[in-house]
Amino acid sequence: MLCKRIIPCLDVDEGRTVKGVRFQGLRDVGDPAELAVIYQNQGADEIVFLDISATHERRRTLIRVVEKVASNLMIPFTVGGGVSSQQQAALLLAAGADKISVNTAAVLRPPLIGEIAGEHGSQCCVVAIDAKRTQDGTGWTVLTHGGRREAGRDAFLWAQEAVQLGAGEILLTSWDQDGTRTGFDVPLTKLFAENLPVPVIASGGAAGPESFVEIFKLGSADAALAANIFHDGLWSVEALKRELKERGIRVRL
Repeated sequence: MLCKRIIPCLDVDEGRTVKGVRFQGLRDVGDPAELAVIYQNQGADEIVFLDISATHERRRTLIRVVEKVASNLMIPFTVGGGVSSQQQAALLLAAGADKISVNTAAVLRPPLIGEIAGEHGSQCCVVAIDAKRTQDGTGWTVLTHGGRREAGRDAFLWAQEAVQLGAGEILLTSWDQDGTRTGFDVPLTKLFAENLPVPVIASGGAAGPESFVEIFKLGSADAALAANIFHDGLWSVEALKRELKERGIRVRL
């Protein structure tokens, strides 16, 4: 059995790490390069960097910030936000990224997934899906543009299509749980993780160790992403991993 991965997330706006609730009420929590090194030293398995305003502002991901973060990292580094072409993906990889995350641009033009996977390999192409529970509670719909718009697509069906097009991993964020510290969305994650042939990263709602135990044991997630609990010092990556190991979760210490 593979070890479960713990992944700190750096949501970046204008070069600074920020965090909010359901993508709103953003507050500054620090320099992304400094935070990335701190989390690496604590034992993070990977770092995810998302330029959360790039698509909304119709600009490219901040290359210089990516270079600064990557220069001090020795663990896998995923970068996303505003990536709309294979050429942009190539620039980010040259700047130090190991994997590229696409979201809105892939929903608007699905062949982008195949273009990135075809040029750089499926393992390099992460499709991020922001999912919001439907009003009738029977499923989840896709959100784009940093959670600002509904795409009119079923989230799971979109994930299936993304995998068929070449996605090597799904970064699945629950809009309903994001930033709430009330636990991950177990039913959402379970649906994806148990029915897709690629790894699924659960995101949105991370709280204490119990929420990670639930998402790994009940939600079948391959990895769990968190931001607030690390940024606010509620848990270090190391302390969280030790607690998870004591509760029977296989992690790298």
